[in-house]
Amino acid sequence: MSSHREAPEISKDPVADSTDVYAFVSPDRPDTVTLIANYVPLQAPAAGPNFFEFGDDVLYEIHIDNNGDGRAEITYQFRFRNVNQVGNTFLYNVGPIQSLDSSNWNRRQFYSVSRVDRNRGFPGTEELAIRPRELARDLSCPPCNIGPLSTPDYAALVDEALYDLPDGAKVFAGQRAEGFYVDLGAVFDLADLRPFQQLHTQFGLNIPELTRPAKGVNATQAVNVHSIALQIPKAQLTAGGAPGTDPKSPTSVIGVWTTAKRQKVRLYAGHDGTTTEAGPYVQVSRLGNPLFNEVLVPLERKDYWNTQRPYKDAQFATGVQFPELAKLLPALYPGVFPNLAALNASGKPRADLQAILLSGIPSGIVAGFQNFGGMVLADLLRLNVAIPPTTRPNNIGLIAGDPAGFPNGRRVFDDVFTIELRAIAGATYPLVDKTFTPDAAASAVTDGLTSSDTDQTVDGTVQYIDAFPYLGTPHSGYDVPSAATA
Repeated sequence: MSSHREAPEISKDPVADSTDVYAFVSPDRPDTVTLIANYVPLQAPAAGPNFFEFGDDVLYEIHIDNNGDGRAEITYQFRFRNVNQVGNTFLYNVGPIQSLDSSNWNRRQFYSVSRVDRNRGFPGTEELAIRPRELARDLSCPPCNIGPLSTPDYAALVDEALYDLPDGAKVFAGQRAEGFYVDLGAVFDLADLRPFQQLHTQFGLNIPELTRPAKGVNATQAVNVHSIALQIPKAQLTAGGAPGTDPKSPTSVIGVWTTAKRQKVRLYAGHDGTTTEAGPYVQVSRLGNPLFNEVLVPLERKDYWNTQRPYKDAQFATGVQFPELAKLLPALYPGVFPNLAALNASGKPRADLQAILLSGIPSGIVAGFQNFGGMVLADLLRLNVAIPPTTRPNNIGLIAGDPAGFPNGRRVFDDVFTIELRAIAGATYPLVDKTFTPDAAASAVTDGLTSSDTDQTVDGTVQYIDAFPYLGTPHSGYDVPSAATA
């Protein structure tokens, strides 16, 4: 998935697992940018008695680079704490939760949010001064969506949990419906993409199921995540407080990524079940572009990648310039990708993928568009904040002519798997080499899912909403006993 369980160690630590990050100009408030960081992947809705929550021992951060150096000029930090309000009960709630201050709600979670603005000296130096500012504390997360008796009006609880921050910003933290969609079962069955199964002739296997094209199966249907969402005026994110209205200006481009950090030491008391954390915080998870660590980093380096800062990402450039999946596609689909096979054989590095994922796209490559972040190679989700939302969005984003979509930031409904798959298959290589002709399949390859496949599930949940925080109401445990029933 985008970054769900993408590395061996973080797969054992879901509350610290950065699963998706989104950055887009808010369609209903186009003078603002919405940033969303998701954690705690693949939540089965029926999760009692211990429902999902953020880690109270994890430091969650959303970072913004606004000068192209691969370092954070701005960081939003989130810390959570838990309170057992009722006590002496095994239950999450002892009656209906009809407001955030309900006396029936036992296991509550509160959080603080701070902003850190960093000053630097000459290029290449680390931070010379740090000015943290607490924006709010003791904000309440809504409960998980338990069911119609426990959370009878869940939307009202979420409305209560939308908070205003200083300077016109908004914040939300809590459970939401998973918005990312992918046919995970097909992807990791040697890219056995269901719409293209009739093209499989490799391995000499006589398997009838591999000869009938079929629609994709959404592996993330009917599961939930925990989201941290911010909506921030553009001028609070751009370099020098630029208005973010000129799409040609470098000051209109920001780079976004998320991290999760833990303290170095955890001590287990042993006699009473308590733990104590100590020492400095160290990074255990991060995410910029979707699927970067998932697909482009070798298995033995994935845990290491999670510890690194973006400005050091030149060390991973080879995986972008010579992606393993580009070599596998011609082998898995014989005769379908001859031009891609020839490109692979030429030994030319994939400058198109490097631009999309590590530097941003310079002006002159795509007519009227740029989100170039500078010469430092860094895995950042780059957004040109001066490009307005479109009234008719295309979930295939920029390569389908919609510059408001991925890889210009990422909206909640963008089909990032298909976009990146087509790019790896060669669809974007003509941007840097006009003599190259992509294979016909490069512009058609997909896992067979679109955002419409996530709109309605067995419980009628809408995956996306038109206003902040944009990801829809989480699936109810009562209506969806487990993801396996979806």
